[in-house]
Amino acid sequence: MRKQKLLRKGKLTNFRMIILLFILPISIINALDYEVVDTGQVKYFDNQIEIFAPGQTDPFFGQDAQFNGNQPNYTNNGDDTITDTVTGLMWSKTCDTDGDGDIDVDDKLSYEEAMNSISNVNIGGYNDWRIPTIKEQYSLILFSGIDPSGFEGSAEDLVSFIDTDYFEFAYGDTLAGERLIDAQMITSTLYVGDPEMMFGVNFADGRIKGYGTGPMPGQTEDKKFYVYYVRGNENYGINDFDDNGNETISDNSSALMWSQNDSEETLNWEEALAWVQQKNTENYLGYSDWRLPNVKELQSILDYTRAPDTLNSAAIDPLFNCTEITNVGGETDYPYYWSGTTHENWTSDNGGFASYVSFGRALGWMEEPPMSGNYTLIDVHGAGAQRSDPKDGDPANFPYGNGPQGDVVRIFNYVRLVRDFDPVVGVNDDEMGNLTPVQIKLSNYPNPFNPTTTINFEISGDAKENIEIIIYNIKGEKVKRFSELTNQGSIVLNGNDEKNKPVSSGMYLYSISANGNSYFSKMLLLK
Repeated sequence: MRKQKLLRKGKLTNFRMIILLFILPISIINALDYEVVDTGQVKYFDNQIEIFAPGQTDPFFGQDAQFNGNQPNYTNNGDDTITDTVTGLMWSKTCDTDGDGDIDVDDKLSYEEAMNSISNVNIGGYNDWRIPTIKEQYSLILFSGIDPSGFEGSAEDLVSFIDTDYFEFAYGDTLAGERLIDAQMITSTLYVGDPEMMFGVNFADGRIKGYGTGPMPGQTEDKKFYVYYVRGNENYGINDFDDNGNETISDNSSALMWSQNDSEETLNWEEALAWVQQKNTENYLGYSDWRLPNVKELQSILDYTRAPDTLNSAAIDPLFNCTEITNVGGETDYPYYWSGTTHENWTSDNGGFASYVSFGRALGWMEEPPMSGNYTLIDVHGAGAQRSDPKDGDPANFPYGNGPQGDVVRIFNYVRLVRDFDPVVGVNDDEMGNLTPVQIKLSNYPNPFNPTTTINFEISGDAKENIEIIIYNIKGEKVKRFSELTNQGSIVLNGNDEKNKPVSSGMYLYSISANGNSYFSKMLLLK
């Protein structure tokens, strides 16, 4: 089981932690700006149905549900805003943009309308709201949801892909002629391969695809979408990759380490899971704790500024190596990559599909006009889409793809490995020889806080002189300093800076230092 590493993740929860560690000299204060929220998937599946948890030597071991990531954690602020305490993002609670108490087609906005609406949005007393990026919006998705594609019953019988204990959500407005799955969310991320296409998240069916921002066929008005507004942590979704020189790539923003190369061979889902375990047996690249990434981890390394049709590149940082393929249309392209996440549906074979992320074109066979038998192969969803493929079978059984856009079915996809790592931030190499063993008792309560929080601390060992605590904002700028502290005590942070001026809400770092050595953690101010 992957366990949450509270130190590595920089999380302080509302209890006391006792930390036995070597304090490292830190010259740059940094935090994890891009913590990937877990998918929330707790069920286990084979190629068709739900099963009991497989053991390490059993088929299907190593799927999503067997790893515990950063579990979703929200705070209802009581003012129509919801704070994600993992990501530091604050969200509008509802898609009810017209304020009439329900969510329906009248609440939807076109891309242009949504962008123009920002200056007039004042929710919870805040006026710095923005339209989320695709990575910000995708942080909210939960794969405890059930895909309703083809379902003709009531929405009351469905489970959406967002936490409705906190967020107000609605399926498509069937009374206005929409489908249940017409619950697409707007983002600010346009597809570089087609600037008239926007990447959106669908919390009804659990996917990312590219949506045209203009009128749909046969329509005169631009397509419209639901919207959740977001504020805070403007660094969320920005990767900080390091090439480790050993065929691994570390993302310092998320504390995830990736294999630089992919599997270089195609595998069905069961084979992909087994391939990962074989690599662990081989101690691949010096590690034996690789896993098949969950779909949110996999989506986190997408680069939405890159695409095959613009840079002749996969949608990923060029530090990574992506196997080139020839797609069904005969073009040079890049693969779909398997995740360990099952894309559960409402049928009796509820576990037959697994989620993938397309790092090349997300092709589909579009029948135009409908029922004509005339199919055209197009990049229907865009490089950076998240869809799902059958876990096994023969792609030849899907000559014109699957679903309403004819998604090209491959079944045999590629794999990129991931593991957790413990980032060491800003440590001077020439100081690594003089590590001081120190025991720290550290607590910060409440966290999140408004407007005050108390930091309790105790330092034992050799580092008992020149103790100070410094508060930094997310940009690394010093906000307040508490110096000449004893080795044990508490300080109260009142939400003001050194000049006694109120600071804005958001993520803050605090560093406790002694004898020139520092350890840092983070806290969240909510106003």
